[in-house]
Amino acid sequence: MSKKKKRRLTPGRALVGTVMLFFFLAFFLLGLKNMEWQCFVLAVAVPFIILFGSVGITRLYPADTLLMSLVNFLCALGVLVLYRLKPEYGMSQAVNYAIGVAAMIGGTLMIRYMPHFRLLNLPMMAAGLALLAAPLVMGVEKNDARSWIAIGGFNFQPSEVVKVLMLICLSTLLARRKVIPAMGFAAVCVLILAVQNDFGTALVYFGVALALGYASTGSLLLVGAGVGGAAAAVLAGSLIMPERFSRAMSRVDAWLDPWADPQGKGYQLIQGLVAMVNGGPFGVGLGVGNGTVIPQHQNDSIIMVIVNEFGMIFGLMILAVYVLIILRGMMIARNSRTRFHALLASGCAAMLAVQTFVIIGGNIKLIPMTGLPLPFISLGGTAMVSCMCIIGIMQGVSARNAADLREDRELALQGGDGL
Repeated sequence: MSKKKKRRLTPGRALVGTVMLFFFLAFFLLGLKNMEWQCFVLAVAVPFIILFGSVGITRLYPADTLLMSLVNFLCALGVLVLYRLKPEYGMSQAVNYAIGVAAMIGGTLMIRYMPHFRLLNLPMMAAGLALLAAPLVMGVEKNDARSWIAIGGFNFQPSEVVKVLMLICLSTLLARRKVIPAMGFAAVCVLILAVQNDFGTALVYFGVALALGYASTGSLLLVGAGVGGAAAAVLAGSLIMPERFSRAMSRVDAWLDPWADPQGKGYQLIQGLVAMVNGGPFGVGLGVGNGTVIPQHQNDSIIMVIVNEFGMIFGLMILAVYVLIILRGMMIARNSRTRFHALLASGCAAMLAVQTFVIIGGNIKLIPMTGLPLPFISLGGTAMVSCMCIIGIMQGVSARNAADLREDRELALQGGDGL
């Protein structure tokens, strides 16, 4: 008998090869169509990043290959679609993708080797609030929201970084059953974002805080109080400072009746819906669509471009990938041995779930559009690094779960030998 061990083909490893082949062919065909050498470079570079991000990191530490395969599929899809829209977008996103993989590895190692963050919790809360408030002093305004900082020609959105800090801080506080300080910290974060007119991100922060609060306490009263308090704050703010809520109200008007102002408020939604309908079940084809007519097609409208060129069936598949990632995160939380790690993994899953629901719901006219980036796909370096770091945190909790399981097995074997 051969002593060589055959590597078991898991669903994650099987998916890696399929995803690599898909993107190699997609970039190669796009390169033949446009005769651009950058496409041929990406046809090799993107599958290599997928291979390293899905399989190569398992050489460094135990990792959930299936989770990584799903995430890398979304990231590579973003690079492909953005390059098709504008080559500069695609090349920039490829760099963001590579940096995001490094951030994911850092997040994984941080959670795996740091048992808790109690001593760092107060400094992280202070740093998070300072970062979040910085755009009010030195920020630049984009799309009527003052939530960006320009440093050396690069735009940086602090709220994306604070997402990670907030998850760790809330999980640390709620694991010690300090509900009021946790909810107070989240409320201050939401208030700062509201002052910046960044209501989409504020909604994500609010949803994640409520989800973690309920996961920690199981109290519907807490959820009801949070929803009631938020509704009262919005009503009071719209009456006291109507000018700050004008942009949000215009989005609500466009959601209720986009055809009332088809060349103004409703233009983005109308163009996106028409593009998705024109795509049909199978799409018009990669590089054939006209998604560039949709405002913000590289950011909050990118799912409309994807459905236009790849079809509604492919769009539903993307939605299924997000659902699988979120379910994987909940499974990691369920297998955790400590309250902190369970809440941390749950918070990561909730963060991705809320943001995905808000942006896709806005694109299909289920709720008003908010202007958020679609996780892993939309153009943006800060957003990509933040989302990949969140995946790294989930992987770190998963690695700790695997280490605990190995320890239990070793103890069981030692006990068996002693009988």
